[in-house]
Amino acid sequence: MIRSASLFSQLLSKIPRAEFANLVHRHDAEHASKGFTCWTQLVSMLFCHLAHADSLREICNGLNSTMGKLKHLGVDRTPKRSTLSYANAKRPAALYRDLFFTLSDRFRSQGELGVRNRKFRFKNKLLSLDSSTISLCLSLFPWADYRKAKGGVKLHVLLDHDDYMPSYVIVTEARKHDKTVASKFKFQPGSIVAWDRAYNDYGHFGQLTEDGVYFVSRMKDNALYEVVEERRPPKNTNVLVDQIIRLTGTGAAEKCPHLLRRVAVWQKEEGRVIVLISNHNTFGASTIAAIYKDRWQIELFFKTLKQNLKVKTFVGTSENALLIQIWTALIALLLLKWMHFNSKWNWSFANLASLLRMNLFTYRDLDGWMDNPFGSPPLNPEEGQSVQLSFGFGQAKGT
Repeated sequence: MIRSASLFSQLLSKIPRAEFANLVHRHDAEHASKGFTCWTQLVSMLFCHLAHADSLREICNGLNSTMGKLKHLGVDRTPKRSTLSYANAKRPAALYRDLFFTLSDRFRSQGELGVRNRKFRFKNKLLSLDSSTISLCLSLFPWADYRKAKGGVKLHVLLDHDDYMPSYVIVTEARKHDKTVASKFKFQPGSIVAWDRAYNDYGHFGQLTEDGVYFVSRMKDNALYEVVEERRPPKNTNVLVDQIIRLTGTGAAEKCPHLLRRVAVWQKEEGRVIVLISNHNTFGASTIAAIYKDRWQIELFFKTLKQNLKVKTFVGTSENALLIQIWTALIALLLLKWMHFNSKWNWSFANLASLLRMNLFTYRDLDGWMDNPFGSPPLNPEEGQSVQLSFGFGQAKGT
């Protein structure tokens, strides 16, 4: 049926206003706000991402051109550029960080974010950890100095493979090394974490093993070890070597005294051999290889985020404004992920994001639009068909 609210308005209804108000109160985010609410700020920044607005001027002009449709978004009036800029610079970015995790927990509890693509036999929680650097102009972002003539921040993401959305996110300066951040993530015993060799730390390997957490990683080329046991690689697979090893490098045995797994795998696509290291000694070697291959999903996550949301150019130059834009981008990605999973239409994520951008203020039922975006909406809300009005031409007066 025809709705009296736009697609954007219906999408915003997935954010519980009561929970958002509680977060605003917890962070005291509207202190001395003078009428400009955090909800208006959130709507403005989500419009920035979903409509691909490149500046504060485009955000404010875009919202101002909606001809009275802002009421359906819960916004009283169009924000001014200076007001939005000040709010992004001063209001706590932690508000939108907490909102992202609150929404993520809600969608996950309802099973509305997706399912694991690869079917593994094990029931362990599978996670991937990686980072992506967002480059910044050093003259505009002097607080984000990274190299001599370059600035940047780094987005560290722990991806849950049950739905391929972040379980945890940390934003640091770009010069922060990956392995110093890895220890900040806490894993449940029995979890399996896949990461690249930038996160390799023998002390961390030992701690994870003692905590009952499994890892799968690339092995460093210069790693020293001795072979304790040779295992026969499975037939008809790309596994070349399967060994149980002990680290023998300087200090390595003290940091990680446990026996580890070394698996060499032939990558046909890239024409090379990669060597994996793990502390899981009971899984098949092909399962170890498949776990690391599924780590590619976190690369796809970063690609999706950067291609479909505004996280490569920013509408504010302060650190707080940048953090707000990153966290609202993750919120927008969460809403798009919910739409993509619940839609019956067979389209790619990028097509969904681009078509929604063109129809943000279209008056259609959101569920119907997701299932058939090119279908014509019914003209009669009740019967689903048009009604021909009768004017009674040719009838005599008074009859």
